[in-house]
Amino acid sequence: MQPIGVFDSGVGGLSVLQSLRAELPREDIVYLADSAHAPYGERAEAFVVQRALAVTGRLRTEHRIKALVVACNTATAAAIHALRAAYPGLPIVGVEPALKPATRTSRTRRIGVMATRRTLESTKFQILLDSLACEADFVLQPCDGLAHAVETDDEAQTIALCQQHTGAMGRFGSAPGEIDTVVLGCTHYPFARTHLQRMLGPQVQLIDTGEAVARQTRVLLEDKGKLAPEGAEPGVVTLLATGDAGRLRDAAARWLTEPCQPAAPAGAAQSPAPLPCSLQ
Repeated sequence: MQPIGVFDSGVGGLSVLQSLRAELPREDIVYLADSAHAPYGERAEAFVVQRALAVTGRLRTEHRIKALVVACNTATAAAIHALRAAYPGLPIVGVEPALKPATRTSRTRRIGVMATRRTLESTKFQILLDSLACEADFVLQPCDGLAHAVETDDEAQTIALCQQHTGAMGRFGSAPGEIDTVVLGCTHYPFARTHLQRMLGPQVQLIDTGEAVARQTRVLLEDKGKLAPEGAEPGVVTLLATGDAGRLRDAAARWLTEPCQPAAPAGAAQSPAPLPCSLQ
């Protein structure tokens, strides 16, 4: 059975993988962390496009993926159009900051958006923001360093950066003029959710995009007649990394509710061997 391909610059896309597993439990999934080149959010746009095309090409060639999920806001903003042009027959789902859902839930109409600087500066994000300008007042916060802190499991730095970035956004709460909804506009940030919720208080709602991405992936596979059959066995998740494979394996063990199948070197049986670096 052909797998779904998922990639991110590192471990952040595991938050999307979790939602995909919940929505599509019978699908095989190959997750690739391009960690040798992370974080994308602090890279030039041309570099992100080049990496997205290289990663997708390898997933298509080596793993024959039937669909692609770009589990990275920065890569979606920079490269989704290039990917669709390069692979017109491949169903591709990207992620974007969940501004639309936030406008439906916010009561104060003041919404915070935490994202990488590259995402916030992208044309794709600006078009989305302009389309909702009349719906709410958006407070944009580039969260320099936060994705890297989550990626490296530096809890002290993650907490410090959460405090720094939320402190720069203004007042949070349910009163008029206060931010009552925060969009987590990077797939790494849901792994800092516990710290953020504690800082902002229970009255502030945090929104990410994992569930919506998983539902859209199902819709595209149904339209193409490529869903795994109802009676199929539970799917297998294979993890690949271009950088520190042990970090990806440890992050999956820490954050995912189900175990994943590590990838073995070519020609070897599946085993607990270290994850291979499948891209250079």
